Amino acid sequence: MARRLLERSASSSSSSLFLILLFPLLAAALVVVTAQRNAPPVASVRVGVILTAGSPIGVRRRTGLQMAAEDYYAAHPGSATRVELHFRDSAAGDVLASASAAVDLIKNVQVQAIIGPPTSAEAEFVVHVGSHSHVPVLSYSATSPALSPVQTPFFVRTAVNDSFQAAPVAAVLDAFSWRAAAVVYEDSPYGSGILPSLADALQGVGAKITDRTAVPADATDDRLDALLYRLDAMPTRVFVVHMLYDVAGRFFRRAKMLGMMSKGYIWVATDGVATFMDRFSPEEVDTMQGVVSLRPYVQETDAVKNFSARFKARLRRDSPAVDDVREPTALRFWAYDTVWAIAAAAEEAGVASPAFQTPQTRMPLTDLDRLGVSATGAALLRSVLNTTFDGLAGKFRLVDGQLQPPAYEVVNILGRGPRTVGFWTPESGITQDLNAGSAARTLKQILWPGEPRETPKGWTVSPTGKPLRVDVPTKRGFTQFLDVGNVTLTGNRNITGYCIDMFDEVMKIMPYPVSYEYVPYPESSESYEKLVDQVSTQKADVVVGDVTITASRMEEVDFTMPFTESGWSMVVAVQKETSTSMWIFLQPLTTSLWLTSLAFFCFTGFVVWVIEHRINDEFRGTPWQQFGLIFYFAFSTLVFSHKEKLESNLSRFVVIIWVFVVLILTSSYTASLTSMLTVQKLQPTVTDVRELLRRGDYIGYQEGTFIVPLLEKMGFEGRMRSYSTADQYADALSKGSANGGVAAIFDEIPYLKLFLSQYCDGFTMVGPIYKTDGFGFVFPRGSPMVADVSRAILTLAETEKMAQIEKKWFGEPGACQSQGSAVGSSNLSFRSFGGLFLITGVVSTAMLLIYLATFFYREREKLRAAEAAAISGASGSGSPSIRRLRAWARHYDQRDPKSRTFKRSIDESVRNGSEYGNRTPRWGDESPFNGAGAGGDAGRIPEDAVVGMSPFSVSVSTSSERNNNAVSPPPTPGDMPASEFDGSFERGAVAGTSQPR
Repeated sequence: MARRLLERSASSSSSSLFLILLFPLLAAALVVVTAQRNAPPVASVRVGVILTAGSPIGVRRRTGLQMAAEDYYAAHPGSATRVELHFRDSAAGDVLASASAAVDLIKNVQVQAIIGPPTSAEAEFVVHVGSHSHVPVLSYSATSPALSPVQTPFFVRTAVNDSFQAAPVAAVLDAFSWRAAAVVYEDSPYGSGILPSLADALQGVGAKITDRTAVPADATDDRLDALLYRLDAMPTRVFVVHMLYDVAGRFFRRAKMLGMMSKGYIWVATDGVATFMDRFSPEEVDTMQGVVSLRPYVQETDAVKNFSARFKARLRRDSPAVDDVREPTALRFWAYDTVWAIAAAAEEAGVASPAFQTPQTRMPLTDLDRLGVSATGAALLRSVLNTTFDGLAGKFRLVDGQLQPPAYEVVNILGRGPRTVGFWTPESGITQDLNAGSAARTLKQILWPGEPRETPKGWTVSPTGKPLRVDVPTKRGFTQFLDVGNVTLTGNRNITGYCIDMFDEVMKIMPYPVSYEYVPYPESSESYEKLVDQVSTQKADVVVGDVTITASRMEEVDFTMPFTESGWSMVVAVQKETSTSMWIFLQPLTTSLWLTSLAFFCFTGFVVWVIEHRINDEFRGTPWQQFGLIFYFAFSTLVFSHKEKLESNLSRFVVIIWVFVVLILTSSYTASLTSMLTVQKLQPTVTDVRELLRRGDYIGYQEGTFIVPLLEKMGFEGRMRSYSTADQYADALSKGSANGGVAAIFDEIPYLKLFLSQYCDGFTMVGPIYKTDGFGFVFPRGSPMVADVSRAILTLAETEKMAQIEKKWFGEPGACQSQGSAVGSSNLSFRSFGGLFLITGVVSTAMLLIYLATFFYREREKLRAAEAAAISGASGSGSPSIRRLRAWARHYDQRDPKSRTFKRSIDESVRNGSEYGNRTPRWGDESPFNGAGAGGDAGRIPEDAVVGMSPFSVSVSTSSERNNNAVSPPPTPGDMPASEFDGSFERGAVAGTSQPR
């Protein structure tokens, strides 16, 4: 009984627990059901899709678009809007069918946006219909630059503009240094739209488009063959192909049959080939072996892998007839992201049900007139343009109504499909991989058509396979440049000359063999313009000769860099003249050298005077005598007539160096002056073109030259005579203008130099040199050989071979010396003697500094005493610094009693028995200049005392000196310095007073 009660109690407890747990679930379900009943209905956003419904491509795209809408709302289950896709058929790319489908979608379905149509030609008309009705048109496949979102604001390109491919194509050509290419494009809005961008991009890397060939989309095989034959006749072998897959497949098949997919040919295709590789048949892929193409790069993320797997499974399930399931392309990802962008934009803008305003037209003629204007189109367009997210193709972000350029993948078609050989990004350009730190700025190994081991050079020397025809001028004179000889026994001509040897050597160092043959052109003597026209009219492949590079000629042909000197000038006769000017003695030295020499003369004399003044009587005297001595001593060294005896070794060293400088200077002056007085100088008869015009003289020129029109513009029309040889030049100049000759010959510098090397005496080149670019080899416009030949000329110029060729035809440079020696001697400049002046300047300055340092050191005690006396003295004017300098100057002006010169004078006076020799001088002694006694002339300065005065002598003695002398005890003869003895002589002479008491 108890057990039964227990079981019943447990059963009731479990039932209660179940009811407790079930109640929250029932309540939540009730809330959800109530919310769903009360929630507003989901707004439907009608989106039209125009595609080729019956083709496998259309089936694939329809499946991808449907999956995109389903995936978006699976990821956003709470969306208030829902995109409804309404599909219409474009009838295999028919423009009219696409336009009709757009009208039907807008008028009958009232769609709020349109996706498609597939091609740019179809989209061009649909876009205008959408702009009229304010219905945004989003295209993931209309890539032609001719469609611009700026011109049609309701057009949104959710793909990449074809013009963005121009930069990677140019980068590929630049990576292999190809500088010319022919562009082959589809004759449609898709094909022609890329040409302006491609031309600019190639120009940015130094390349150019040599030809543009349009291929009609419906071209027959015969038409394709004719276009390919025309391309094969061009020198370039680099072809850039911009076509859609259907035209490209037939084009490359015909190129393969004509042998243009073999060694030496280069084909670079845009993404119209690589992006649609799944649409080519195996036979078409086989014809494209070696082609390099581009395609937008899509990173293989987990989302991409998941979508690709689901897409294949769904396509097999829903469309079993489409059995060829291939890898998705970038266009499929762009289409997927387009649906996501519309769904996100509709949700963000809160687009309600469609509403169209009926147009107010009186008599609608067609359905186009009955199309209304969408009330929600503008809001939806703004929201789409501002939508950003991470899509399958990468970052979805619109700038100016279109996607920004992604990274491009560079592929090489080999075997059954493309092989990735590199990448291109706007930031890094060409790289082998997309790693940020990748330093490889080149592509991987590429197998070109014909499987060559090396990279093709990109052009052919002779498209026909025959040797190049090289036309050469036929000249009557100056055959050193080019000489067309007589016909030999073999029927050929012996063509020689400087230009021929230069061209032969250049061809030898070309990086590839070149076969050519010379053909004389007989009409070149009349005008070289006809010779140049042989190349522009394709009658000759190259012109080699003395052809000057001019701007007018370069409008028709291309020139290599010049291989001779440039410019043209004139040659005139000269007349002998001897200088007879009265001032010719000044001409040997330049003004700067005259002034420098004068300065160093004065400086050297001053240095010698400073060193010798205190120790040499010959350098003392009155101020004017000493100033004169400075100049006299220095300038007397010109003729080595200086007789002053120097006592100091310092001054002797200064004079030795200076005399050496003077010797070289005078010798050079004498030689130059002698040359000017004796050598006959050759003066040109004419020095200026204006002088020729003023006198009305005749001038000459070489036949066939390009400078004839230039001379006529200068004013010589009607007064010009033509010549062909150097002998005729000399004869005409010798006769002169008045005797049937000419006063001047105008010609190019190479000819004039050759003429002067043969006729040294009597002629000279004068006047300005008019600039031209020298001689160059002539090639057709756009010829790739021009750059290689120019590089070969530079290479030849850096070797001795070019100098050897010039020596062979023109002789040793400067072999004729009479022309240069007859011009006369040039004057001497300071630069020629700068080293000598530097040496003597350094020596003189060093000796002066050594002397001053020695003087201040030896006389430091006396200088201090003189400073103290000068500063503390009652008399005198000026600041203490001025008085200190005066004290130093007075002390310097005194004789140096320690010098050997003055000691010898004292000894001689003692031996001669003077009053100073018989007794010891005292401070109380009468001065020999003061004449004590009744009959003496007190206060008079003897005439011989004046000789000892200097510019630094002082006329008045201070009272402090007299007081100090008065109280000082008389020194003994042994204690009295010699300087005081000597100084008493000059102090008495200067003061003119009696001796201190």
